[in-house]
Amino acid sequence: MVFSSLLFIFGFMPLFFLIYYLIPEKWEHGTTARNLLLFIGSLLFYAHGEPRYVFLMLASIVINYFLTVQIADERNMSLAGKRRRKFYFVTALLFNIGMLFFFKYSFFVAHNINRGLYQLMMYTDMPVPYLPEVQLKNPVGISFYTFQIMSYVIDVYYRRYAPERNILSLGTYISMFPQLIAGPIVTYPEMGRRLHRRHISAKGFDLGFKTFILGLAAKVLIANRIGILWTDIERIGYESISTPLAWMGAFAYSFQLYFDFYGYSLMAIGLGRMLGFALPENFKDPYLARSATDFWRRWHITLGRWFRTYLYIPLGGSREGTLKTIRNIFVVWLFTGMWHGADWNFIIWGMLFFVLLMLERLFFGKVLDKVPLLSVPYMLLVIPVSWVIFAISDLQRLGVYFSRMFPFVPVNYASNVNTEDFVRYGQVYALSFGIAIVFCIPWVKKRIEKMLRRPVGTILCVALFLCSVYFLAQGLDNPFLYYRF
Repeated sequence: MVFSSLLFIFGFMPLFFLIYYLIPEKWEHGTTARNLLLFIGSLLFYAHGEPRYVFLMLASIVINYFLTVQIADERNMSLAGKRRRKFYFVTALLFNIGMLFFFKYSFFVAHNINRGLYQLMMYTDMPVPYLPEVQLKNPVGISFYTFQIMSYVIDVYYRRYAPERNILSLGTYISMFPQLIAGPIVTYPEMGRRLHRRHISAKGFDLGFKTFILGLAAKVLIANRIGILWTDIERIGYESISTPLAWMGAFAYSFQLYFDFYGYSLMAIGLGRMLGFALPENFKDPYLARSATDFWRRWHITLGRWFRTYLYIPLGGSREGTLKTIRNIFVVWLFTGMWHGADWNFIIWGMLFFVLLMLERLFFGKVLDKVPLLSVPYMLLVIPVSWVIFAISDLQRLGVYFSRMFPFVPVNYASNVNTEDFVRYGQVYALSFGIAIVFCIPWVKKRIEKMLRRPVGTILCVALFLCSVYFLAQGLDNPFLYYRF
């Protein structure tokens, strides 16, 4: 089930919140009852699209619960006690990483090993065994909730806080439907206190529902509309498009991805407010960044925070000299690329940002911060090029697309200088581009946030809601792009 579906908007959401708000807040066990409803509702929400993998999530909750309790209860600081504690910790990590690897990366690894073995067989007569290649369906949101569980396990091991003794509370934290599928990735301290006691109000519901509508509009009215251009380009074929249209398509995909993921995050934050939780901000005007480094402080903030806290800093961060800092940043970006998908294009995408971040750190980063005239064209190049790598998993087709974007580079594909397609599609999508650009401006978003607290904000939200529902009823919807991660 997705937030931008009529089933969720007119079925699941009103029924769930009706029951949720009917539970008396002053009732002694009201929070427990709400947690139970939220836990069951989240499982039903997930099961609508992934019924088989609900049991995988339940197993993850139970196993991590008991292992973290064992980690915390092992108070014997003798050598044997420390070994037992580390054994439980390593077992939890191996289970979580192994589950993620098995479902998301096992086919990719086996396939590439087999390709290497095939190349070896071409030059030798030696028989080489092949690994079985079974491509499993990737459970929706597994990267998100696995990272959330791992942060909890690591923090308990390092005694940053006590483990959750109530398995229902832990299960609710891990499976909570607003951020289950595509984040934001939240840590337990951000949720723990409100899992045991939280206040819900008509004001919180009102602001949360309006935030949800803004996210829905960003997804349906901007991301889906401008995303049709990228779909059209894929249908035409990369070989047949002109250079101007290739660049327009790259910018269209960049806007689609941003408003798709930003819209989802807004909907998640809005639903969280309606439930009585405060989910963290995940985007901060990323397309106004002055460098690639600045961009990743603004884009998918909770993922960057996770890698910084649980990988970069434990590796040593920037405390141990330039060479080790380069190594640490390389490791982070290798895993950041792999986190997004089991394909070579994601690894290339991660390595591109590793190179850019190191060049900025060592050479021209301060210049970009101080001279906007340089940073603007730089980021106008970096953003669409990086997202094209992100979008096209077939490396041969990726090469074709880049041959269209950069016709002056010698390649085996004939250049297409005809700009009729650019003019034609430009006329169709000019309004969509204009709207996307306007809503990337911080001043516009701040004005909208202020309007939400006034009567005019209610009128605006009603209009956006009706328009969004109209387009959804016409069947003009696309799955969230980050669902596949």
